[in-house]
Amino acid sequence: MRRKRPNVATLDEVRITLQADAAIIEYADERIGTVHFRLGPAVQSMTDQEILDRWNECLRAQERIAAQYEHVAVEVPSGKPQIRYLERSYQWVPRGDVLRCVIDDGGPDGEPVLHVDDHELSWEEFGRLLLTYAGWGMRIVFVPDDELHEAPRIEVREPEER
Repeated sequence: MRRKRPNVATLDEVRITLQADAAIIEYADERIGTVHFRLGPAVQSMTDQEILDRWNECLRAQERIAAQYEHVAVEVPSGKPQIRYLERSYQWVPRGDVLRCVIDDGGPDGEPVLHVDDHELSWEEFGRLLLTYAGWGMRIVFVPDDELHEAPRIEVREPEER
């Protein structure tokens, strides 16, 4: 189960414990992830309410920024490389926010292989590439392999039985 994002809370909704320079904020709702909130050594002299007030203000600031943010997905033009290999992390990373690829079943034990540009990525390599967007969402739209460069028409409805 994916954890819910932390939300603005009251003291009766969290348990706060201290480390050297951080507060560990554990929500009573176990579906919400635990937070390690770094405040520096001053955390040792703060009350739980002061810590929670600072945490809640961070969440409110994030909400204000998110409300103003308009995401525009960047698609690398056809013929230009969509991915690049980073030597320091030993992995492929996307150059934009849209990937055009073709799925094949030619990997070991029938695992998927993904073809991006002229590169063949194993299921593991593609998974590591996706991790560069950890925390984001994604939509996957399947199209015929000769229509990768076209944005398909999308209908929101129940699919017909096949």
